[in-house]
Amino acid sequence: MRVVLFDFDGVLMQGDAFARFVYSRFRRSWWRLLIAVAMLPPTLPLFAIRSLRMTLVGVFVRISLLGIGPARYETLVRAFAAELVERPRIFIREGISAMRRHVIEGDRVVIVTGCEETLVRAIFGSIGLHDIEIIASRLRKGRLGMRKEVHNFGRTKPVQIARHGIAEPWEIAYSDSSNDIPMLKCARDPVLVNADAETVRRVERALGRETRKVDWF
Repeated sequence: MRVVLFDFDGVLMQGDAFARFVYSRFRRSWWRLLIAVAMLPPTLPLFAIRSLRMTLVGVFVRISLLGIGPARYETLVRAFAAELVERPRIFIREGISAMRRHVIEGDRVVIVTGCEETLVRAIFGSIGLHDIEIIASRLRKGRLGMRKEVHNFGRTKPVQIARHGIAEPWEIAYSDSSNDIPMLKCARDPVLVNADAETVRRVERALGRETRKVDWF
């Protein structure tokens, strides 16, 4: 059985689903928004330092989840997912069609994403795809609210894929980002989705070979 991996944001769904969720938390909670705004002046210059960006983003994610435990988080995520899938053109239809086609052909399809697992499952559940395999970022309960357990991003993806019981090489990997070079390197057929020229250049230079490219809408 062929293993086919799909990134999620930018491949199957437009934009960043978890960023949309975090934004919704700030939009609906004035006190969280005030804390975030107060944090902007000292942290904004630090975003110019590439190595600090993910840490800084994590700070604002934690602010958005202050005081929220696992049960409340799941309730919020499910409600948000139900709203999100109702938005027009939120899914990349050709990506979803490709994913379904691989399933019909008997391939083992796995979503490998930096988005948070509960949210990704809720989104797929909202459109009737409950049984898709998902390897995603995870949160855990903390003293002040939900916090990061695993960020399934970059070099972490192949590690999490291996822990999921999938051995290298996998047959196909679809991604829109050079951040997925570690996952794409392990694919017999790496595919770039809607990638700009700079992304193509970075990926192909890192892989030392040409990649297949698709434009999906």
